[in-house]
Amino acid sequence: MESATPVIVAIDGPSGTGKSSTSKAVAAQLGLSYLDTGAQYRAITWWMVNNGIDIDDPASIAAAAGKPEIVSGTNPGGPTITVDGVDVAGPIRTQEVTSKVSAVSAVPEVRARITELQRSIAASATQGIVVEGRDIGTTVLPDADLKIFLTASAEARAARRSGELKGADVHSTREALIKRDAADSSRKASPLAKADDAVEVDTTALTLAQVIECVVTLVEEKRAGK
Repeated sequence: MESATPVIVAIDGPSGTGKSSTSKAVAAQLGLSYLDTGAQYRAITWWMVNNGIDIDDPASIAAAAGKPEIVSGTNPGGPTITVDGVDVAGPIRTQEVTSKVSAVSAVPEVRARITELQRSIAASATQGIVVEGRDIGTTVLPDADLKIFLTASAEARAARRSGELKGADVHSTREALIKRDAADSSRKASPLAKADDAVEVDTTALTLAQVIECVVTLVEEKRAGK
Protein backbone atom coordinates (compact mmCIF):
# COMPACT_ATOMS: atom_id res chain seq x y z
CA MET A 1 0.00 0.00 0.00
CA GLU A 2 1.59 3.24 -1.16
CA SER A 3 0.40 5.40 1.74
CA ALA A 4 2.11 3.07 4.22
CA THR A 5 5.57 3.55 2.72
CA PRO A 6 7.67 5.32 5.36
CA VAL A 7 9.49 8.32 3.96
CA ILE A 8 12.00 10.68 5.56
CA VAL A 9 11.64 14.23 4.29
CA ALA A 10 14.22 16.93 5.08
CA ILE A 11 13.08 20.53 4.70
CA ASP A 12 15.74 23.21 5.09
CA GLY A 13 15.95 26.94 4.53
CA PRO A 14 16.38 30.27 6.28
CA SER A 15 13.86 31.93 8.62
CA GLY A 16 10.61 33.23 7.17
CA THR A 17 10.40 30.90 4.16
CA GLY A 18 7.40 29.04 5.59
CA LYS A 19 9.31 25.97 6.77
CA SER A 20 7.35 25.30 9.95
CA SER A 21 3.87 25.93 8.56
CA THR A 22 4.64 23.89 5.45
CA SER A 23 6.31 21.01 7.29
CA LYS A 24 3.52 20.65 9.84
CA ALA A 25 0.79 20.73 7.19
CA VAL A 26 2.56 18.25 4.90
CA ALA A 27 3.19 15.84 7.79
CA ALA A 28 -0.44 16.07 8.94
CA GLN A 29 -1.79 15.58 5.42
CA LEU A 30 0.39 12.53 4.72
CA GLY A 31 0.21 10.90 8.16
CA LEU A 32 3.88 11.48 8.98
CA SER A 33 5.59 12.52 12.20
CA TYR A 34 7.02 16.04 12.39
CA LEU A 35 10.15 17.48 14.01
CA ASP A 36 11.00 21.16 14.40
CA THR A 37 14.77 21.07 14.95
CA GLY A 38 14.94 24.82 15.42
CA ALA A 39 12.78 24.43 18.53
CA GLN A 40 15.40 22.08 19.97
CA TYR A 41 18.15 24.68 19.51
CA ARG A 42 15.86 27.30 21.00
CA ALA A 43 15.17 24.96 23.92
CA ILE A 44 18.85 24.45 24.75
CA THR A 45 19.39 28.21 24.37
CA TRP A 46 16.51 28.89 26.77
CA TRP A 47 18.09 26.49 29.28
CA MET A 48 21.48 28.19 28.96
CA VAL A 49 19.94 31.64 29.55
CA ASN A 50 17.88 30.40 32.51
CA ASN A 51 20.88 28.73 34.10
CA GLY A 52 23.18 31.73 33.84
CA ILE A 53 25.51 30.27 31.21
CA ASP A 54 27.61 32.99 29.54
CA ILE A 55 26.33 33.00 25.94
CA ASP A 56 29.46 34.88 24.83
CA ASP A 57 31.72 32.07 26.06
CA PRO A 58 31.65 29.01 23.76
CA ALA A 59 33.61 26.95 26.32
CA SER A 60 30.90 27.49 28.96
CA ILE A 61 28.19 26.57 26.46
CA ALA A 62 30.11 23.46 25.40
CA ALA A 63 30.59 22.34 29.01
CA ALA A 64 26.83 22.57 29.68
CA ALA A 65 25.60 21.13 26.37
CA GLY A 66 24.91 17.66 27.77
CA LYS A 67 22.99 18.77 30.87
CA PRO A 68 19.41 19.65 29.83
CA GLU A 69 17.00 16.84 28.93
CA ILE A 70 15.14 17.88 25.78
CA VAL A 71 12.07 15.91 24.68
CA SER A 72 10.29 16.69 21.40
CA GLY A 73 6.75 15.54 20.63
CA THR A 74 6.31 14.66 16.95
CA ASN A 75 2.56 15.04 16.42
CA PRO A 76 2.20 17.64 13.62
CA GLY A 77 -1.19 18.65 15.01
CA GLY A 78 0.35 19.71 18.32
CA PRO A 79 4.13 19.40 18.49
CA THR A 80 5.44 19.72 22.05
CA ILE A 81 8.84 20.43 23.55
CA THR A 82 9.99 20.13 27.13
CA VAL A 83 13.27 20.82 28.91
CA ASP A 84 13.79 18.84 32.13
CA GLY A 85 10.07 18.17 32.13
CA VAL A 86 9.07 21.84 31.73
CA ASP A 87 6.87 22.87 28.77
CA VAL A 88 8.91 25.53 26.95
CA ALA A 89 6.88 25.86 23.72
CA GLY A 90 6.06 29.48 24.60
CA PRO A 91 9.25 30.67 26.35
CA ILE A 92 11.56 29.55 23.52
CA ARG A 93 9.89 32.00 21.11
CA THR A 94 10.84 35.14 23.04
CA GLN A 95 13.08 37.79 21.48
CA GLU A 96 15.75 37.05 24.09
CA VAL A 97 16.05 33.43 22.96
CA THR A 98 15.80 34.39 19.28
CA SER A 99 18.69 36.86 19.63
CA LYS A 100 20.96 34.25 21.25
CA VAL A 101 20.11 31.01 19.43
CA SER A 102 22.65 31.50 16.61
CA ALA A 103 25.53 31.88 19.09
CA VAL A 104 24.51 28.76 21.03
CA SER A 105 23.83 26.78 17.83
CA ALA A 106 27.30 27.54 16.50
CA VAL A 107 29.03 25.62 19.31
CA PRO A 108 30.08 22.19 17.94
CA GLU A 109 29.26 20.34 21.18
CA VAL A 110 25.71 21.70 21.07
CA ARG A 111 25.27 20.65 17.45
CA ALA A 112 26.66 17.17 18.13
CA ARG A 113 24.26 16.70 21.06
CA ILE A 114 21.16 17.96 19.20
CA THR A 115 22.07 16.18 15.95
CA GLU A 116 22.27 12.86 17.80
CA LEU A 117 18.85 13.55 19.33
CA GLN A 118 17.37 14.40 15.91
CA ARG A 119 18.75 11.25 14.29
CA SER A 120 17.32 9.02 17.02
CA ILE A 121 13.88 10.64 16.65
CA ALA A 122 13.94 10.21 12.86
CA ALA A 123 15.08 6.59 13.18
CA SER A 124 12.21 5.75 15.53
CA ALA A 125 9.51 7.32 13.32
CA THR A 126 8.18 4.09 11.85
CA GLN A 127 5.58 5.75 9.61
CA GLY A 128 8.03 8.34 8.30
CA ILE A 129 8.76 11.91 9.32
CA VAL A 130 9.13 15.47 8.06
CA VAL A 131 12.17 17.09 9.69
CA GLU A 132 12.68 20.83 9.25
CA GLY A 133 15.72 22.91 10.01
CA ARG A 134 18.85 24.37 8.49
CA ASP A 135 21.26 21.45 8.15
CA ILE A 136 18.95 18.44 7.89
CA GLY A 137 19.69 17.44 4.30
CA THR A 138 23.40 18.21 4.56
CA THR A 139 24.37 17.00 8.04
CA VAL A 140 21.61 15.47 10.17
CA LEU A 141 19.93 13.17 7.63
CA PRO A 142 22.11 13.14 4.49
CA ASP A 143 20.36 9.92 3.38
CA ALA A 144 16.84 11.38 3.63
CA ASP A 145 14.48 10.09 0.93
CA LEU A 146 13.58 13.61 -0.15
CA LYS A 147 15.37 16.90 0.50
CA ILE A 148 13.67 20.25 -0.03
CA PHE A 149 15.26 23.67 0.34
CA LEU A 150 12.79 26.54 0.75
CA THR A 151 13.89 30.04 -0.25
CA ALA A 152 12.23 33.45 -0.51
CA SER A 153 13.36 37.04 -0.95
CA ALA A 154 14.47 38.87 2.20
CA GLU A 155 11.55 41.28 1.73
CA ALA A 156 8.95 38.51 1.57
CA ARG A 157 10.45 36.74 4.55
CA ALA A 158 10.55 39.91 6.62
CA ALA A 159 6.92 40.70 5.79
CA ARG A 160 5.85 37.21 6.87
CA ARG A 161 7.93 37.20 10.02
CA SER A 162 6.81 40.68 11.11
CA GLY A 163 3.24 39.52 10.50
CA GLU A 164 3.90 36.64 12.90
CA LEU A 165 5.52 38.99 15.41
CA LYS A 166 2.50 41.26 15.58
CA GLY A 167 3.40 44.89 15.00
CA ALA A 168 7.09 44.24 14.34
CA ASP A 169 8.86 46.71 12.07
CA VAL A 170 9.44 45.12 8.66
CA HIS A 171 12.75 46.93 8.07
CA SER A 172 14.29 45.91 11.40
CA THR A 173 12.90 42.37 10.97
CA ARG A 174 14.55 42.18 7.53
CA GLU A 175 17.88 43.35 8.98
CA ALA A 176 17.64 40.77 11.78
CA LEU A 177 16.86 37.97 9.30
CA ILE A 178 19.82 38.89 7.08
CA LYS A 179 22.10 39.02 10.13
CA ARG A 180 20.92 35.61 11.31
CA ASP A 181 21.29 34.10 7.81
CA ALA A 182 24.89 35.33 7.72
CA ALA A 183 25.61 33.83 11.15
CA ASP A 184 23.97 30.51 10.32
CA SER A 185 25.57 30.25 6.86
CA SER A 186 29.09 31.10 8.00
CA ARG A 187 29.39 28.99 11.16
CA LYS A 188 31.96 26.21 11.01
CA ALA A 189 29.69 23.49 12.43
CA SER A 190 26.91 22.39 10.08
CA PRO A 191 26.18 25.71 8.37
CA LEU A 192 22.86 26.55 6.72
CA ALA A 193 23.33 25.19 3.19
CA LYS A 194 21.39 23.59 0.39
CA ALA A 195 22.21 19.91 -0.17
CA ASP A 196 23.40 19.10 -3.70
CA ASP A 197 20.45 16.76 -4.23
CA ALA A 198 17.79 19.02 -2.68
CA VAL A 199 14.81 20.36 -4.63
CA GLU A 200 14.74 24.15 -4.29
CA VAL A 201 11.31 25.77 -3.91
CA ASP A 202 11.17 29.59 -4.04
CA THR A 203 8.17 30.61 -1.94
CA THR A 204 8.39 34.38 -2.59
CA ALA A 205 5.37 34.54 -4.91
CA LEU A 206 3.51 31.52 -3.54
CA THR A 207 0.76 31.32 -0.95
CA LEU A 208 1.24 28.90 1.93
CA ALA A 209 -1.39 26.60 0.39
CA GLN A 210 0.58 26.53 -2.88
CA VAL A 211 3.84 25.71 -1.09
CA ILE A 212 2.15 22.89 0.85
CA GLU A 213 0.61 21.50 -2.35
CA CYS A 214 3.99 21.62 -4.09
CA VAL A 215 5.77 19.76 -1.27
CA VAL A 216 2.99 17.17 -0.86
CA THR A 217 3.26 16.44 -4.60
CA LEU A 218 7.04 16.00 -4.32
CA VAL A 219 6.63 13.60 -1.37
CA GLU A 220 3.93 11.57 -3.12
CA GLU A 221 6.07 11.29 -6.26
CA LYS A 222 9.00 10.10 -4.13
CA ARG A 223 6.79 7.54 -2.35
CA ALA A 224 5.40 6.23 -5.61
CA GLY A 225 8.89 5.76 -7.01
CA LYS A 226 10.37 3.99 -3.98
